[in-house]
Amino acid sequence: MKLKTENEIAAMREAGKAAAASLIAMREAIVPGETTTLQLDEIAGETLAKYGAKAALNGYKPPFSKVPYLHNTCISVNDEIIHGVPRRGYVLHDGDIVGLDLVASVDGWCADSAITVPVGSVSDKAKRLLTVTREALHKGIAQAKAGNHMGDVGSAIQRFAEQQRCGIAEDLVGHGVGVSVHEPGLDVPNRGRAGQGVRLLLGMTFAIEPMLALGKGVTLQKNNDPWTVWTKDHTLAAHFEHTVAITENGPLILTLPAKD
Repeated sequence: MKLKTENEIAAMREAGKAAAASLIAMREAIVPGETTTLQLDEIAGETLAKYGAKAALNGYKPPFSKVPYLHNTCISVNDEIIHGVPRRGYVLHDGDIVGLDLVASVDGWCADSAITVPVGSVSDKAKRLLTVTREALHKGIAQAKAGNHMGDVGSAIQRFAEQQRCGIAEDLVGHGVGVSVHEPGLDVPNRGRAGQGVRLLLGMTFAIEPMLALGKGVTLQKNNDPWTVWTKDHTLAAHFEHTVAITENGPLILTLPAKD
């Protein structure tokens, strides 16, 4: 992957601000029993445009697909782990949890971020899953320091998830990001052994994204949907993600909201 300069990291931060603002706008627009996932996708596109950003997922063709993706975001509900496709008739209901995932691009620089949010009143189990997954993300980010290894990041996420008895979605990992949605040559697993894997260098930028489930985390895809990944046991899943840069001062989260 390309190591970024301070100016390039600053450019990615602008994309990160747009991503954060769009996720907030989507979250605040949800009305149980009324809002559809396609409406949220449209809100994301409008918010990105206000920030001078583009939806980098729209038209993007990932390595695993024969066709490009045609939406601004991925929106995954309940037992959908990632890559849920926004749909006009898919209404969000009280008790759902919904994962909101997007990549903002500003002047060719990308930043990737995701949150999972409750719709109305959700179960205690769902609340706990959201809390654990968010905390697992920050456990991983804390290890994203120059001189550490990628295994330190994955190990921190894995240890915490297992302590909390949450399943880690199999075969799904974070990735390099910056000049493209997925920069080649760098995976960011949610499992690992401390001190193992790629050594982290100043200027690296990548997305850390734990995907946890109330069940075992075994994944399932269906023949009629080339995008969405479900939990095989249909237990609830959550996904939180930040784009992070390795700097002299430690990990810098590029996808936090702008300060007022």
